[in-house]
Amino acid sequence: MRIDYARPAKRSLTLRGHRTSITLEEPFWREFRRIAESEGKPINALAAEIDAARGIDCGLASAIRLYVLAKLTPEG
Repeated sequence: MRIDYARPAKRSLTLRGHRTSITLEEPFWREFRRIAESEGKPINALAAEIDAARGIDCGLASAIRLYVLAKLTPEG
């Protein structure tokens, strides 16, 4: 198995009309985009849904990582 150990990449998203930067590792960005496409949603819309559902103790980048991991598990 090949693991991509590159530095996390920062990307800008628009959530409810406001620009924000999210830093994720490239494999998470790739899978996040794939999930959004498979659900027929723009990546900004999916990020906004995750943002609205996350608790106050969880940052958005962490919430996105957890969402991606949940989607990759058989129960997700």
